[in-house]
Amino acid sequence: MVSTGDYVAIFQSIHRVMKAEKLLKRAKIEILLIPAPRQLTSDCGLAIRYAETVRREVLDLLLAEDLAPVEIYKKRADGFERITPEG
Repeated sequence: MVSTGDYVAIFQSIHRVMKAEKLLKRAKIEILLIPAPRQLTSDCGLAIRYAETVRREVLDLLLAEDLAPVEIYKKRADGFERITPEG
């Protein structure tokens, strides 16, 4: 479900993740709403997966709409690495 190199954005509530999904899809940015990986904590149980190629677009749009994720992870071969929005 999450491939090496993909990013996973975790949100604090189901309302925020659904709003973020709607916003990103309306902007025609390729993302996917997924169950939050077990290794990651998520109060709402859902996350948004996206590729490196759209990373900046995703973050810029979410920040502009005050929908910043609470955590962002990048999938590595050996697990997930927590990153900063700028990272």
